[in-house]
Amino acid sequence: MNSFENITQIIKERRSVFPPMFSEEKIEDEVVMALLENANWAPNHRKTEPWRFIIFSDSSLQSLSDYLGDYYEANTPEESFSEKKLAKTRKKPLMSSHVIAICMKRDPMESVPEWEELSAVSCAVMNLWLSATARGLGGYWSSPKSILQADEFLNLEEGEKCLGLFYLGIPRPEIEIKGERKPIEDKVKWM
Repeated sequence: MNSFENITQIIKERRSVFPPMFSEEKIEDEVVMALLENANWAPNHRKTEPWRFIIFSDSSLQSLSDYLGDYYEANTPEESFSEKKLAKTRKKPLMSSHVIAICMKRDPMESVPEWEELSAVSCAVMNLWLSATARGLGGYWSSPKSILQADEFLNLEEGEKCLGLFYLGIPRPEIEIKGERKPIEDKVKWM
């Protein structure tokens, strides 16, 4: 298989894999760092490299679980509150091998528009996601309001903001998620 065929296969196999689909097996920290090394090679204008990652694993998954649950309890109106949703919110990090907070550090010189830095972070996450797929791992990017407002919890620096969480785990062997896309011809116009 040549490189183009290989990357095409990985792109088409990438799926959102959710924590209830993960096995209890832990991913080695070195593998997570290898995934993030690939994320680090994302394209970015003016070499601002705006992506930042905060990794939760082992006992820190409990602190993330506590934060997310506490936020839900404190910020959900009584008429919208659900014990089931609270339990699910608290459980997701604990079902994951690692959870990665996806953050962006804005170029202090603002040498590029913010949307370009957001796009660069998105490209970094895609590199992470495709690398995870190539390793037989699963994950998904979630952006609940709780984590978007977690500057203090995450101890973010000036100019940093969190764009979501990437839940990472090893899919159980019986999990199969089919992918579908409408034909590309419906989305392309030649000039």
